Amino acid sequence: MRVIGLMSGTSYDAIDAAAADLGLAGDRLVLKPLGLVSEAYDSGLREELAAALPPAATSLAGVCRLDTRIGQAFAAAAVRADRELCGGQAELVASHGQTVYHWVEAGRVYGTLQLGQPAWIAEATGLPVVADFRPRDIAAGGQGAPLVSLVDLLWLRGRAGTSVALNLGGIANLTAPDGTAFDTGPACALIDAAAHGLSGGRLDHDVDGALAARGTVHEPMLRRLLAEPYYALPAPKTTGKELFHLGYLRDALAGFGTLTAEDVIATLTRLTALTVADAVRAVRATEVVASGGGTRNPVLMEMLARELGAVALRTSDELGLPSAAKEAYAFAVLGFLTVHGLAGTDPVSTGARHPSVLGSVTPGRDGLRLPPRADRSPVRLVLE
Repeated sequence: MRVIGLMSGTSYDAIDAAAADLGLAGDRLVLKPLGLVSEAYDSGLREELAAALPPAATSLAGVCRLDTRIGQAFAAAAVRADRELCGGQAELVASHGQTVYHWVEAGRVYGTLQLGQPAWIAEATGLPVVADFRPRDIAAGGQGAPLVSLVDLLWLRGRAGTSVALNLGGIANLTAPDGTAFDTGPACALIDAAAHGLSGGRLDHDVDGALAARGTVHEPMLRRLLAEPYYALPAPKTTGKELFHLGYLRDALAGFGTLTAEDVIATLTRLTALTVADAVRAVRATEVVASGGGTRNPVLMEMLARELGAVALRTSDELGLPSAAKEAYAFAVLGFLTVHGLAGTDPVSTGARHPSVLGSVTPGRDGLRLPPRADRSPVRLVLE
């Protein structure tokens, strides 16, 4: 089955559309990557989205507009992926949507909201669409994240030692072989906020780590940031820009006088390296397989490698799964599992009471014709 996975992360800079040929072979799920296309949000939509995210206030009218416009942007990305990567032969779209709020209180998740109305995708492509993946796990008592953990477990199963999957997006999350999975804290979220806020809006991230490379870590600020209570919470746990945003950063800077943008961003990059490395050590990893936008920041990767010491650090590209496309491929897998009646969660990873078949399905042009339910869940993911 040819499936297009759509993903836009907490950095909300672009929509990634990855196409995969997926099939079950006994106890294996075989994935053949067909490629990735990315569609940047237009500046107006990105600004409207940024203005609506916590801690800012918004309205139901604003939410409605965003749901429609993001859905249309996802639809355009899916149409392009079908045309360029699948030759018009895609059979299913799996859309994560754009997370705009993750409702967490005292370590418990009560709800989550991803925008990007799937009807626009179904209408534009004519294909059935699986969307709204996270709420079902939350309804079962889980965190609703990190949902890529099941894919990580299937993919890295059997590797020597303790191989941990790490995603460095806006928020960093990891998955250990025993199923332990959680958000470690910010990866690029605070770095991006600082780059944007301290450049007067000229930059939206630290390109190639250039600002951090010119800066010096401000130790008092780093100590203040490391005192954040989230880092001491037990797994499973999730977080997002509801906590780690520009206002949070401004509070952290209070009382330190005037710091250069370079020093602030060097300190935030060091914060990410330290908190990720602490989480990796806690699960006794011997290898870290990293993916996500943060892997393109050489200063972050160098700091992280230094903190990990003898623990090997490599990217998912080295194992055959393009790091920039990994999350989009993961949601293609989750959509495939859903239409085959198979669970897309590991309860150990999310803290749910049981595994769940994820998402809601929007029919395509020919109505809803699901494949036969699979006899058993796969135990390994194999790249072809």
